[in-house]
Parts: sequence; structure tokens; C-alpha cells
Amino acid sequence: MGFDLDLTLADTRAGIAAVYRALSAETGVPIDTDAVVRRIGPPLEEEIAYWFPQERVPEMAARYRAIYAGIAIPATVLMAGARESVEAVRALGGRVVVVSGKNQADTERTVRHLDLPVDVTVGGLFGPDKGVALREHGVSVYVGDHLGDVDAARAARITSIGVATGSFDAPALTDYGADLVLPDLRPFPDWLTGRYDGRNANGHPEGRPDGYSDAVPDVHR
Repeated sequence: MGFDLDLTLADTRAGIAAVYRALSAETGVPIDTDAVVRRIGPPLEEEIAYWFPQERVPEMAARYRAIYAGIAIPATVLMAGARESVEAVRALGGRVVVVSGKNQADTERTVRHLDLPVDVTVGGLFGPDKGVALREHGVSVYVGDHLGDVDAARAARITSIGVATGSFDAPALTDYGADLVLPDLRPFPDWLTGRYDGRNANGHPEGRPDGYSDAVPDVHR
């Protein structure tokens, strides 16, 4: 079972905003951290390019990564339902694979900080590029908050579950092609149990637990 990290398992908003405030203080460049937080997901260099000229993007991206661990990780907390979702996978004998756009070192640090029982962490991939790692590690379902995570699942030819906890709401994720959309991870353990215990796909007689997007009543088996 595959999961994205930022705004899927990990609430990194406060930490990321703090890192950008530090960059702003160091450089004197005004940065709208609310705008930054609204765009969490794509590669770091894309966000840096909103605030610095192209020739400074490599320098500022390197500086961001240098200070990230000390500033952002202590401020990172779990998203609602994250621990329960990971533990539900493990309870059924499954493997948990985190594939993130965050660099490898900070992906690993974040998972350790949150004390999540994860089997594999892969960082530095976004969108369809994640599909290679998902296939390599035998992932059958990928859960994420971003349209790029739908692209990742599509590239790997696996089930895509969207969670409306990031930049995109449930209709946007549904319209983009997620197989199933949840408001957050809290309904995920019920869906998982249902998928793997022989009942219907989400494990509820009525067809979906509270919070499911009505636009997508089921997922591919």
C-alpha cells in the first residue's frame, strides 16, 4: 500500500511556512507563506521560482534543504487518521510504502519523527515519476492529496485514492480521475478492511462509510 507524505500522512504546513519565513528573513525577499502552503506538493524548485529569479533557484533550494530539518520537522504532526491507516495496513500483513516529492533525507526524517511503521520510503519523485517506484515495490493502491498523486497511480496502473486534505477538494480529485475520494484518512481503515475481507470494497453494507465522495461509489478490484 502506497502513501504520499505531505498533507496525506504528515501535516507539514506550519513547518514549511516557517522555513520560508526564515528564507525571507535571511534574504530580505518577501514571501507569502499562505500562498506557499496552498501549493504544497510539486517539486521544491517550482515553489522557489515564484519568489527568486531563476539564477538563484538552485542556491535557495539548497539553503531551504539545509535548514529544513531543524525548523520544519519539529513542527510536523500527523494528519487525521494517518497512524490508524498505516497500522491497518500492517495489521492485515501489508507493506507500507511512502513515495514523496520531498527529498530522500527529509522524507526519512519526517517518517522517523512521526514514528510511523513504514517499510519503504522513497523521496524526490513527483507525478508520473512516482509510478516507477510504485511498480518497483509492488504497490497496488496509492493514496495522496494532489493531482500529481493521481498521475502517479495512473502511471503505475494501480488504484488511486484521493484525500481532500491538500490543495484540491473532493470534486477536483474526482474530476481528475481518482478512483475513490475521501475527505481525509479517517475512513481509510474501514475501506481497507472491506477490500481485503471479502465484503464489498469499503466494508460497509450500505456501500460507503461516512465521508465518501458520492461521485465514486467503488474502486477497481
